[in-house]
Amino acid sequence: MEMKNHSSSTSGFILLGLSSNPELQKPLFAIFLLMYLITTMGNMLIILAIHSDSRLHTPMYFFLSNLSFMDICFTTVIVPKMLVNLLSETKDISYVGCLVQMYFFMAFGNTDSYLLASMAIDRLVAICNPFHYDVVMSSQRCLLMLLGSCTISHLHSLFRVLLMSHLSFCGSHVIKHFFCDTQPVLKLSCSDTSSSQIVVMTETLAVIVTPFLCILFSYLRIIVTVLRIPSAAGKWKTFSTCGSHLTVVALFYGSVIYVYFRPLSMYSVVKDRVATVMYTVVTPMLNPFIYSLRNKDMKRGLKKIRDKIHLWKELNDAIS
Repeated sequence: MEMKNHSSSTSGFILLGLSSNPELQKPLFAIFLLMYLITTMGNMLIILAIHSDSRLHTPMYFFLSNLSFMDICFTTVIVPKMLVNLLSETKDISYVGCLVQMYFFMAFGNTDSYLLASMAIDRLVAICNPFHYDVVMSSQRCLLMLLGSCTISHLHSLFRVLLMSHLSFCGSHVIKHFFCDTQPVLKLSCSDTSSSQIVVMTETLAVIVTPFLCILFSYLRIIVTVLRIPSAAGKWKTFSTCGSHLTVVALFYGSVIYVYFRPLSMYSVVKDRVATVMYTVVTPMLNPFIYSLRNKDMKRGLKKIRDKIHLWKELNDAIS
């Protein structure tokens, strides 16, 4: 099958998946189905807990509920298609379908990074400028930060997909990955991708590094402020409010930097699959646990949901 250009008669690509071993397809299907269900249910619980408890209607939890929603969208772009392919013999994806998946994957993934930066700014203001917190982190400003995050991310995705759509594909149509990501698709192109690589790397630096530097700057300021607190207990209490956020940032950016901030010549199929699974599946699955296990406010919100469910069951039993 040959793809001569972006308007070729080729039906699309074949996604090689996580493994070509037939004996591993069903076990991998079971594992990733379970992970997807945990991700979806866990993040939905976070959203419901925040919206059902008025005490959680604060900027930090506003961004957290949107992060949970983006995590659901992010994994839904990738995992259902991967699950279908694990049980299918063809494992194909159309050319348009590949570009659409690439678009939404980048859009939701980049929005995640900007929301993490917004949460870092929230912690910065709360710790370094607490007396002006309500003014600086007003609901209007938080909404603007959310809209800005989504707009920048979607424009970035649109630009990247338009760039990819002009490449020619005339060799193998087998993508050595479990979804349509930029690097493995670029590897298949028979066009001169050197200029595309430069544009992709430059634009990725601008879009991904900006929120990362924002997070870095925020935490440097926070550390300086915390070190000025005289008591060790005060230092720990103040910095502990950032623990969950820092954990998620480390998991997300650690794997993202490993995958994307290297030249195409250093691309490794196996290593990149593992790293990509970390930020596309594992991190969104762990987020609800990270943000709720040591968070008293979230535990209270989740308990409120549980109590409502019990009350609803009791009412149903009484009626029946």
